[in-house]
Amino acid sequence: MIERVAGAAFRAFLVALLVALPSMFLPGTLSDSTALVLILTLVAAILTFLEYNSDFPSVVEFRYAPPFNRLRFAAVFLLVVVLTLIARGKVHPTELSQGLTSIGRLLGNTIDFPYSPVRLVVLMMPINAPKELIADVRIAAGLAYFASLVMMFLFLFAVRFLGWPARTGAFNVWINLPMFDPTMGDVLPRLYRDARINIALGFVLPFLIPVIVKLMSTLVDPITLAHSQTLIWTMTAWALVPASMIMRGIAIGRVADMIEEKRRRAYAEAEGQALQTI
Repeated sequence: MIERVAGAAFRAFLVALLVALPSMFLPGTLSDSTALVLILTLVAAILTFLEYNSDFPSVVEFRYAPPFNRLRFAAVFLLVVVLTLIARGKVHPTELSQGLTSIGRLLGNTIDFPYSPVRLVVLMMPINAPKELIADVRIAAGLAYFASLVMMFLFLFAVRFLGWPARTGAFNVWINLPMFDPTMGDVLPRLYRDARINIALGFVLPFLIPVIVKLMSTLVDPITLAHSQTLIWTMTAWALVPASMIMRGIAIGRVADMIEEKRRRAYAEAEGQALQTI
């Protein structure tokens, strides 16, 4: 029990640190924003502690199938740290911030080719947007999309070459998919359907979101990305939420394959036993 409480407290601390990180390091944060961030930090920490301190998960999927959630959190945490350091470097430049900015500029220019997600994000900005803001958006979008690609590649490597999720022992489907109702018909078609939907949405959203924002520019002003914290969280969500959906689709598809293979072996054993009795 002590180990579980300590683990839940450590995870809650990491989540709280993630939420508060940009406000802690970026200068010029308003008092109203600080109060809002403090509330969000406390809420995120409490929810995380309650989730991981319970015996069985209630919301978090694949809790007992690392490194699914660890990869997602690590990608978000590292991306927020990098974007925060780059934004802070505009006011307090350091060698680290300048180096990260150069890497981000290289990635942004490399991925910014016609019809790419980064190009669509850049085109989402108003025509009268300052060149400095366009450059910042390109850097943040390039880093965010690159982080999402690395996260998905690492997860695919774990699935294909490390035998995820059964490499550490038995895999309990119902504990790792707490939101999935196994009583509503055959689980296999539903799992495969959910996997395809998640993969399709995850692939389309990085292209679709900038188009929607551009069409709704009268209601959603993209120029608000001039605020560092808005830029950080917007680019993080734009790139990593769809990538997480693709990972979820791959994971659910892998679980469905395992169930199908187990059923196939069970049917083969039953047929073998039936032939022996005959």
